[in-house]
Amino acid sequence: MLAVGAAAQRDRRAEEEPTAAISFLVLKDDNGKPVRNAAVIMHPVNSRGKQQRGGMELKTDSEGKSSFDGVPYGKLRVQVLAQGFQTFGEDYDVNQAKMDLTIKLKRPQGQYSVYEDHPSQKKDEKPH
Repeated sequence: MLAVGAAAQRDRRAEEEPTAAISFLVLKDDNGKPVRNAAVIMHPVNSRGKQQRGGMELKTDSEGKSSFDGVPYGKLRVQVLAQGFQTFGEDYDVNQAKMDLTIKLKRPQGQYSVYEDHPSQKKDEKPH
C-alpha cells in the first residue's frame, strides 16, 4: 500500500512541475535568411553542468522555425546542426512559460595551411 501511495505522489509532483513552450528561429548569420531542415537538439543539464540522458531533436521548417511545448524548467543545452554551417551550442536557463530563441549559424572559417603559398607573407618569413 505504501509503494502505491509513493508512486502516486511522485506522479503528482511530475504533473505539477512547470514546463515551458520554446520556439526556435534559426537564421544564417551573414544574411539573416532562414535555415531550413536544421537539427535542433535539446538536452537537460543537471546542477553540476553535466548533460543528462534523454533529449529531443527537432527539425526546422522552410521558415527556419521549430518549437516544442513541455520543456521542464531548469538548464537546457541546445545544439543546432545544419549542412554547410558551424555547429551551434549554448546552455539556456528555462525559467518562464514561453521562450523565443533566435539562433544565428555561421559559415565555417577557412583553414590555414603551412603547405600553401600565402602572397601576403614574405619568402624569407616563416609561418608562426
